[in-house]
Amino acid sequence: MKCPFCACEESKVIDSRPTDEGERIRRRRECIKCGKRFTTYEIIESVPILVIKKDKSREVFDRNKLLSGMMRACEKRQVTIETLEKAVDDIEANLQNSLDREVTSMHIGELAMDKLKDIDEVAYVRFASVYRHFKDINAFMDELSTLLESK
Repeated sequence: MKCPFCACEESKVIDSRPTDEGERIRRRRECIKCGKRFTTYEIIESVPILVIKKDKSREVFDRNKLLSGMMRACEKRQVTIETLEKAVDDIEANLQNSLDREVTSMHIGELAMDKLKDIDEVAYVRFASVYRHFKDINAFMDELSTLLESK
């Protein structure tokens, strides 16, 4: 880290503390050459994930959009917001940990359905009916049959 006073590139860390709920680290440093002290902050660099939509357009992944869709599927169900936020956290972590910087909306929808299947089966079917664009009762029944077979 370059000293702001003498531009020396060597310094030693005197103190480190987490800030912003652990999102950043504040480091107090001392220049090896001039002895002056200065503060630096270290943050995790996150690369945005681009979502490829069905029309081939791209937009930045928005966790709130995913959360609101899952909340809609869980309306009037015994599912807490904390449970849904944890599911969205898991999906987002899965996307961040993959090497792909672009993912399809279909992939995100499948991840959401996998989570909802474990959380609440009714919410899963609601989400799937919108996500998969069920055209008639037969498509709905096929999904229900698949769900029952997997049990």
